[in-house]
Amino acid sequence: MPYPILDIEVTQPLPNLKISEEDTGIALVVRRKDKAVGLIMQPLPPNSVLSPEDLAKMIEREVGIKLLQEAIREELTPAKNGDPFPSLTVAICTKDRPENLARCLQYLLKLQTPIAGEKLDFEVLVIDNAPSDERTKELVDSLPGVRYAREPKPGLDFARNRALQEATGELLAFLDDDVTPDRQWLNGLMEAWAENPDAGGFTGLVLPYELVTEAQILFESRGGFRRGFEKIRYGQILPSNPLYPCGAGIFGAGCNMAFRRDVLLKLGGFDDALDTGAPLPGGGDLDIFYRVVRAGYLLVYEPRYLVFHQHRREYEKLRHQYWTWGLGFMAFVVKSYQTDPSQRSKLRWLVGWWFADQLNQLQKSVRGCHVLPPTMILAELWGGVVGLFGEYPRSLKRIEKMRQKFA
Repeated sequence: MPYPILDIEVTQPLPNLKISEEDTGIALVVRRKDKAVGLIMQPLPPNSVLSPEDLAKMIEREVGIKLLQEAIREELTPAKNGDPFPSLTVAICTKDRPENLARCLQYLLKLQTPIAGEKLDFEVLVIDNAPSDERTKELVDSLPGVRYAREPKPGLDFARNRALQEATGELLAFLDDDVTPDRQWLNGLMEAWAENPDAGGFTGLVLPYELVTEAQILFESRGGFRRGFEKIRYGQILPSNPLYPCGAGIFGAGCNMAFRRDVLLKLGGFDDALDTGAPLPGGGDLDIFYRVVRAGYLLVYEPRYLVFHQHRREYEKLRHQYWTWGLGFMAFVVKSYQTDPSQRSKLRWLVGWWFADQLNQLQKSVRGCHVLPPTMILAELWGGVVGLFGEYPRSLKRIEKMRQKFA
């Protein structure tokens, strides 16, 4: 049941679109002057035809207001500050997925092209996390300008901390190996920096790389990794959110994030006991977002800083992902409760809200009023239960044994 994903540039004449007999819908990445401003997912009968007039009505209905806002912003935005863009390291932490890594690097290296007549060089660093073979090293060795480092301790946050040690850039950006950066990705990060030179970290938009299976369409229909198409500066308070900043999922996704390297060093890097791989595959990004904000730094969300993520194709792998979301989220909450006493009342409130919300979603799903089936919501709910009752302390013990093993 594939949905082809198509770019639609609204400043150019709209095309005629024909849905093939194999497709059951369409996904449109709506752009204005090459900047993504909306994602439209629309189920359609096979062999459907969308005329330019049909597309215009669909775009106006779904993202018309956003297009108007962008036009106004372009007219009113003042000149950006003249501070030079800092040196940049882009780190990709990977484990035994050279095919994914090769695709990510292919798109990333294309961005090392002249911008406004000048070439912006950035360091590309691959962290090979506890590899079972030499395929990743062989791939990196074949690519000039890409640096390789191996982290023997298995776990994503071990790999991220190795990147922090190895990087030379003042800014350190992290990409997962299953994403491809958009052609505006680097421009988006540069724009976010120019507008927010006081920020400690940056996150960006994540859209689907493909929608070819039921699991991928389900995931994106629920919202995927998207955090919207509006720029957001997250400071110390968010008046509309009484649980802020404890619900750290609002800030972005770990597959596309960047930080001032000095800020990460001051914070002691990532928590090795989160995002440990199979036992606890999550929570590390939530934790670092939360700690950056709690340390008094700004965290900026920039939608132009965009990547495309290859979602899980298999139904069972998607169900497992939802389980890990619940597990990682509650492990992060328990860790924060232990280490940040001033926020404990908010964290208790957050736990109650989360379980109530999950049960509400489950009730809607059972009635057929939710995009996800009950099995997916139950998986996330059960992951939350496991995460709440002792997963972080168990992970601390596992990590201590790991450090001793590799000492």
